[in-house]
Amino acid sequence: MSLIKTNKTLIYFLSVNYFSSTLIKRLLDSIRNTAPKTIAWKFIIVNNAPDDHQVRNFSAENVIVLDAGGNRGFGSGCNLGIDWVAQQSPEGVIWLINPDTYLCWDSLQNLEIFLAQNPSLPLIGTLIKTPDNKVWFGGGTFSPKRGAIVATDSISNHANYPYVSCDWLSGCSLIINLQQFSSPPHFNPDYFLYYEDFDFCQRYAATGCQVVITSKIVVMHEPSTITDRNLHEKFRHSTYSYLLTLKRYSPPAIFWIRGLRLFIFALILLPLKPQIALGKLRGIYALIVKFFGSSHDKSSDFSLS
Repeated sequence: MSLIKTNKTLIYFLSVNYFSSTLIKRLLDSIRNTAPKTIAWKFIIVNNAPDDHQVRNFSAENVIVLDAGGNRGFGSGCNLGIDWVAQQSPEGVIWLINPDTYLCWDSLQNLEIFLAQNPSLPLIGTLIKTPDNKVWFGGGTFSPKRGAIVATDSISNHANYPYVSCDWLSGCSLIINLQQFSSPPHFNPDYFLYYEDFDFCQRYAATGCQVVITSKIVVMHEPSTITDRNLHEKFRHSTYSYLLTLKRYSPPAIFWIRGLRLFIFALILLPLKPQIALGKLRGIYALIVKFFGSSHDKSSDFSLS
């Protein structure tokens, strides 16, 4: 299936569903209610929850549901959607967007203007705010020597700039211009959840890809409405992914120091918040098995080659 080419800007929204039908409906409504006539769009839902039958109710001419066959995690779910879009429109624009977000009235109009003025940017982050209008994400910084991966607000104070460069972007709202890639960009499948967006930006920045964020495009986000449903799994994945990221992007001493601090903190937390503590300990254990277990196959490590 392909779209007939017109003079309209074509946007592929891509969202990964995991029992988030109600949230996706709100997001879809915000797109339908705010899309200008000069924008053509399709909404791609990668369904990571086969038992969530409600999501199929959204299928329509411009809403496509891709069955993932199970819970692939965020990054691998995105890869499935990215590949689908690339087959339909190799030079398309993909807007990765979380189910627990919704568009402001001028988001799509401003995106259309921004893309027309900056057609060569490959990776674009948007300003993300909470419903009470506070900045949730305005750019990410990274200090390898300290192992500090920080979500900051590097764009609000530069409102007169069309965009600013940053170290990483949030996968909550990330725009990918496929035209600027020789092959579809992919998330690292070693990450099930958390820090896959950081790794994604670091890997493609290393190839010369420009990573920017703009305040011209704003989305609203209700943080943790999905992941807080299961605190044990949330902290298992976040701990594992954080340590995996430090192992790949920080000096060994930082990896060991921060890993030991995480372990000690989890032990202290165990009698107070066992779900969170056990999740952290399981994440640490999984990382140890991956890199230091006898069965570890180093050839499984992700590579761009």
